[in-house]
Amino acid sequence: MPKPVIMPLVRGELVGLIWLRPVEPGADALTGIAALSNIAAAAGADEVVLAWESRDVSTVCGLPSGGPVPCLNMVHATPEGHVLHQFPYDETVPAPKGEGEAVTAGIEWKAPPAPQEGGDLVAPVRAAVDYAFTPMDMDHPNPFGVTVVLMEEDGYTVRLTESLDR
Repeated sequence: MPKPVIMPLVRGELVGLIWLRPVEPGADALTGIAALSNIAAAAGADEVVLAWESRDVSTVCGLPSGGPVPCLNMVHATPEGHVLHQFPYDETVPAPKGEGEAVTAGIEWKAPPAPQEGGDLVAPVRAAVDYAFTPMDMDHPNPFGVTVVLMEEDGYTVRLTESLDR
C-alpha cells in the first residue's frame, strides 16, 4: 500500500501528489501526516483527496484501528465537508514454491461499504483535512513555491502537475 498521500485541487485542477515523508512512530508520524495539508493551504486548494492505509497509519501513529482493517481509505474534502470511501481487502500470501524463491503477497478486494458523508477520520487525517483549507499566513511573494521547497527539504515526495510546477 502507498504511504499517505494528499492530492490538492484548485478550481477542479489537480495541483499534484504529495506523499508522506519518512516518519518516526508516534508524535512525528501524527505531525507528518497532518503537515500534508501545508501544500494544499499554500496553493489555496478548494478540495483535497487524501489516501491512506488503516493499519499502516494506526500502527505508526500508535492509534487504535477504526473501521475495517486492512483497508485503503480515501477522503474527498472541501471546506464544506468530506466523504470517506473505504476499500477493505484481504492479503493473500501464496506458499513458497521452492527454497530461495521470492513470494509476492496479493490483495483480494472485499465489497466496500457505502461512502460515508462526514465519516470518522483518524486524528492526523482529520487535522490534514482541516488545515488544508486554512489560509496560509506567510510573508513571502511565492508562498506556494516556498512551501514546496520546504516540504521537499523535509523529505516529502512532491510531484506537481505541469500547470503548477515551479
